[in-house]
Amino acid sequence: MRFSEISSKEIVNITTGTKLGMLGHTDLEINAETGEIRAFILPNYKWFGIKKEASEFKINWNAISKIGEDMIMIEEQEG
Repeated sequence: MRFSEISSKEIVNITTGTKLGMLGHTDLEINAETGEIRAFILPNYKWFGIKKEASEFKINWNAISKIGEDMIMIEEQEG
């Protein structure tokens, strides 16, 4: 699957029922040797998406439960 095919999908935590953002607005952590995606790194926006704060939220690839037509569902406790 190509990143362009999943970049418009919304990321939802099905454990907490929280929308976490759009995949296209994330950074990727990639294994330099294999080219595999290790994690998505979501920025923490404040003031309606205008100001990016220093903190980030990292979603490990193994936390993905399902990649659907419109969203990526993860099972991970926030914390």
